[in-house]
Amino acid sequence: MRAVTIRENAIVVEEHPDPVAGTGDLLVRVHAAGLNGADVMQRKGAYPAPPGAPADVPGLELAGEVVETGPGVQRFDPGDRVMAVVSGGGQAELALVHERAAMPVPDELEWEAAGGLPEVRPSGLACLVR
Repeated sequence: MRAVTIRENAIVVEEHPDPVAGTGDLLVRVHAAGLNGADVMQRKGAYPAPPGAPADVPGLELAGEVVETGPGVQRFDPGDRVMAVVSGGGQAELALVHERAAMPVPDELEWEAAGGLPEVRPSGLACLVR
């Protein structure tokens, strides 16, 4: 998968291995991801990713479609539209979201709005991933 990647305080797009859904996880094809202050700080080296999050792929919020569910997932199925706050890695083609952190995206909500809603709020900035 392609992902926004931080290299020497610069932003590049690089290939990364696809994440694998573990127990309780959703594998989400990201359609939009928020951009917020923490992402800018991470690029500058002032906001390290928490343990378990990709250290070089920013993104604390996203919206997308569930591609696969890990063992034990009960709330969502492949094809469901979800948005979530994640600990990192949201600015990628694929991301992991624990089902407890996922929220359904209402049909009326466009991807761009859903991608910036969970963390930043409606006035936040989200970019559409193509």
